[in-house]
Amino acid sequence: MLNTNPQILIFDVDGVLVDVRGSFHKSTLDTVHHYTGKRFRPADILRWKNQSGYNDDWKLSTDWIGSLGVAVEYAEVKRQFQKFYWGANGCGNVALEKWLVSPATLRRLARRAELAIFTGRTRRELSHTFDRANARRHFKAIVTLDDVRRSKPAPEGLLKILDGRDPAAAFYLGDNVDDALAARAAGVPFFGVLRRDSAARRVLGPKLRDLGARAILHRVEEVERWLP
Repeated sequence: MLNTNPQILIFDVDGVLVDVRGSFHKSTLDTVHHYTGKRFRPADILRWKNQSGYNDDWKLSTDWIGSLGVAVEYAEVKRQFQKFYWGANGCGNVALEKWLVSPATLRRLARRAELAIFTGRTRRELSHTFDRANARRHFKAIVTLDDVRRSKPAPEGLLKILDGRDPAAAFYLGDNVDDALAARAAGVPFFGVLRRDSAARRVLGPKLRDLGARAILHRVEEVERWLP
């Protein structure tokens, strides 16, 4: 049974709170092109995101490059990816990110439950985006890649946020396979967030449902219908 009076709403960031098609996704495509000379479309990323283990865009880029017959070490790929992402003085692809959730929505949700973040971003990446959106104040607990020993799909970040509380008293909102697997491992009800009529919804939606998503939302605001 789904608890319709959750005490904690936990959010992934990329694709849920922030549109990263111009930042992380573009940096992935730029990195693959840099090493292989081949151009791909944003929709081509989905065949990787539909598999576990690719919440890490550096690993995704490394394996994608390798699948095209070019062997490059993970650390080198990560360095090049970061150059595309940050650019000079934060003027790289990161400048193309778009915050998706209004302050009014976050204030409403924060009145109804504790808000928290579990993301695969580094602390620096999250801080940059949060500072631009002035959003940090809404979230009581924040767990980034730097705060866990094992990244998603391991549930470590969710368990840190729960801190011994009943997993059924939380919801986790995410947009990919590893988010759903982490939620399932932690026993936390999961909601997918995938834009209506998007390629991501068509490709990832059925997979997330198979992994136990209670619903596939078009945007974060739709979770309010599940709250008292």
